Amino acid sequence: MTSTEDEKPNEETAKLIDIELDTSLAAVPSADVEHERQVAIFDLLQENSFHVVGRDQGPYKLRLSIAEGRLMFGISDQSDDSCAIIGLALSPFRRIVKDYFMICDSYFQAIRTSTPSQIETIDMARRGLHNEGSEILKERLRGKIDIDFDTARRLFTLVCVLHWRG
Repeated sequence: MTSTEDEKPNEETAKLIDIELDTSLAAVPSADVEHERQVAIFDLLQENSFHVVGRDQGPYKLRLSIAEGRLMFGISDQSDDSCAIIGLALSPFRRIVKDYFMICDSYFQAIRTSTPSQIETIDMARRGLHNEGSEILKERLRGKIDIDFDTARRLFTLVCVLHWRG
């Protein structure tokens, strides 16, 4: 039986249990970027809501990669049988990822040298861009993968890590 958009997927199966990033084309990440990657994956595996629309094959394993100018979601079930491969154009993400990298760089510099109020101001801007990127991701996945906002936020962090070029 496949689920429809009106049906709620089973909480036990509508989740990610493994996440892999293909970073083979990315530069070696800075300590800050690597930390963000590790935290995002840890947090995602602790709590997420992820369901492939029209499939009841979860829980899922996800392999995120970039190939031929597309963000690729390789999704399999817990037995490693393929469930779906979803590709999203990267162009809707380019500006937000670029802006996010710039503000993150400012944030990481600020936490070393700035006052708490300056750090808070930069962090608010950083969170705003992160939320915007998360909404874009959630919208682009609509009808393909159902995710909640917290899952979209953590996945957006991983999208940014894939874009990292040093």
